[in-house]
Amino acid sequence: MEEADVRQKRKEFSIYPSYKMVDTCAGEFTASTAYFYSSWSGENDVIPSGNKKILIIGSGPIRIGQGIEFDYSSVHGAISLRELGYEAIIMNNNPETVSTDYATADRLYFEPLTVEDVLSVVELEQVEGVIVQLGGQTAISLVEGLEKAGVQLFGTNQKTIDQLEDRGLFYDFMKEVEVPHIPGVTANDQREAINKAREIGYPVLIRPSYVIGGQGMMIFTEEQELLAYFEDQNHELTFPLLIDAYYPGVEFEIDALSDGADIYIAGLFEHIEKAGVHSGDSIAVTPSFSLSDEVKETVIDYTEKIAKGIDFKGIFNIQFVLYNEQVYVIEINPRASRTVPILSKVYGKPLINYTVQLLLGSSLVQIGLKEKMVPPTSFYTVKAPIFSYQKLAGLDPILEAEMKSTGELISLSYDLKEAFHKAFAWTQDQIPALYRQKGTIYIEADPLYKEEVLFYTEKLQTLGFVITTNDFDTWIQQDDATAFISLPKPGYKNGAKKRKEALKQRVTVITELSTLEVMLKGVGMENYSCVSLQEWLAAEEENLALLNQQ
Repeated sequence: MEEADVRQKRKEFSIYPSYKMVDTCAGEFTASTAYFYSSWSGENDVIPSGNKKILIIGSGPIRIGQGIEFDYSSVHGAISLRELGYEAIIMNNNPETVSTDYATADRLYFEPLTVEDVLSVVELEQVEGVIVQLGGQTAISLVEGLEKAGVQLFGTNQKTIDQLEDRGLFYDFMKEVEVPHIPGVTANDQREAINKAREIGYPVLIRPSYVIGGQGMMIFTEEQELLAYFEDQNHELTFPLLIDAYYPGVEFEIDALSDGADIYIAGLFEHIEKAGVHSGDSIAVTPSFSLSDEVKETVIDYTEKIAKGIDFKGIFNIQFVLYNEQVYVIEINPRASRTVPILSKVYGKPLINYTVQLLLGSSLVQIGLKEKMVPPTSFYTVKAPIFSYQKLAGLDPILEAEMKSTGELISLSYDLKEAFHKAFAWTQDQIPALYRQKGTIYIEADPLYKEEVLFYTEKLQTLGFVITTNDFDTWIQQDDATAFISLPKPGYKNGAKKRKEALKQRVTVITELSTLEVMLKGVGMENYSCVSLQEWLAAEEENLALLNQQ
């Protein structure tokens, strides 16, 4: 039987969960917090009000690929609902988040994020509808079941999600709205995958649909690699597989708002690492430092076409690549993304508040957003990933399509070099010696990088580093071992053992030359400005006022 049939039978027998209040006072005195968990026995502690209510679905346990950004979104979503006169109800099952603080929402349900559990809360509270855009991929995955049960979902539906996340439907949609996308096909079995990869031409990126954090994504530069991957019994293959051409161009992404007709691009992040490195592991800069005005106009045009072509309201994320002077769409995420909290802070725009207003029927004009794209700040913001390699034993630090970072930081400056310096010099554990300009560096690179390696070797030597020719095992034990630059051929992972050993010895590991480039931009800076975000925003307001006067 289907789960929905079992649920219906349970209701026929009047078997319903009861909700108990979490004792936040440890038994010292009677708790009165609106923080509940379900049970299948006893009386119900919940007395629903007759007020208008909306349920926000959280993102569940924080894991690599989604985390505090959705906690931020859920919290600000609850605040916005209350400001608009609704009771805000949050459902999540991660006790380590602010969204599961009992003071955040009017009611908090600490429950598994499954269709059955969500429906039980929806029926108990008699909510007007559910918001899923703020809870990442976990919340989005519940849409189909909730929709089938007749629950109102604000701003989106399963057809739209399938249209954007099922690659076959996605390719059809992009052709329909006349927006270029990375060439790709769907393969239903191993033989078809091999044949279609040949048709597209190597290198290719292979991945499943509906993934979190790029899980299962791999780049292959030749057929031999793909065959070896299929023969490796350690990999769990789930068909259909998506096969995209791999374009190693400049990757960038935007977060945009849509009211179903008009758009507002809330910010653009240009990535430092080339396409193929997961966006969560990339260093990124806003506003863009190299993209032309023509590219930005193209982005606005493509975003408008996409927004008008889908049945969607609220906030969404688009990832692009600029390759051979052509802008291509990589993917579209119909939800809040990890960059939303950063853009909200550095541009001074309450993006989640805007999102909630759009979901409840307001237009962009009504909430005061008349331009197509936010004006760039006069300062740069660098978003840099944080990795927990010392706590995740055995993890290969190579940057690739699957996400590995566990957090991120931002640094701000009017000078981009200074912003990079701040991003890397925040702790001695992150870059232990590069910024002290001493020590030895070991380089192991594929012949493909011969010219670039020669350039950076000379640059590093000029800065005072010694490029060693020692045996790796001997060098890694030396006190002056500073950094290991490991550059395998794209799609390959040779050198993994050395990279892991370097991490054990707390030596900086660099696997992208573009990462090295921006690291070195900040070398030699000793003094830099350090002011609060509020001061940055106040200065921006003063600059804007002066421009308006002129």
